[in-house]
Order: sequence, then structure tokens, then C-alpha cells
Amino acid sequence: MENHGPKLLEDLGFNFKINFQKLWKLELPVTELDIEELIWHFDIPFWEKDDTDDWNLTPWEVIKKTEGSKDHQKKIDNANLDYPLDIMRNNNRWPVLDGLHRLAKAYQLGYKKLKYVFYLKKKLRK
Repeated sequence: MENHGPKLLEDLGFNFKINFQKLWKLELPVTELDIEELIWHFDIPFWEKDDTDDWNLTPWEVIKKTEGSKDHQKKIDNANLDYPLDIMRNNNRWPVLDGLHRLAKAYQLGYKKLKYVFYLKKKLRK
């Protein structure tokens, strides 16, 4: 996350920067996690409404197809569930580093478990 976004995100454990190029090069085992462990992400305004950049749209709003969510609806529709989510443990939560659209798609399709790769925070720093 280059831009930390609102303080709310930092308070929820998204208080770090990630080198995504380094992240995707790591070869770590893929395991499974109950999707219920990750649904809390849907309450957070991670995204922006169409034509804005204000961190003003939650995944729940996209799932419910509210006005201004078409761009993210398309991203969810196009998300490839063959790739695991990238997550880490931080502040007693499992923040999704990469794969929030995949998480939303899996939820919409009724998945109970999701594949993920677990990262240690120290391996992700720039």
C-alpha cells in the first residue's frame, strides 16, 4: 500500500508499506483459512466510488451494487480465484495485502474457505 489512506485503515492494522514486487516473488506455501476470518474487511472503505479517489466505498456497498460501485463490481467479476490471497498477521487481525476483490468474489460465490499465502511483516518492508 503506497498510500496509507485514512487513519481508520492504520488503526485496523494497515499501518505498513508493502513492496508488492518483492511480495509476489516470495515462494511460500499456500494454505486455507475460513472466509469468516476475513469478512471484517467488507466494513472498511478500502475503495473509491466511480470517478473519485476519496476512500469512500466499502466492499459491502460493491457487493450490494450501490451507486458508484460499477468499477469495483467489474474488478470483482474479473477476479481470478486461482490465485491465493496474500495476508499477514498484524494487530491480532489478518489484513489482506492483496486480493480483496478475490475475497469479495469468493464470498459472493458462497465459498467457506479460501486459499492464502501468509507473510511475515519483516519480509515485506521496502
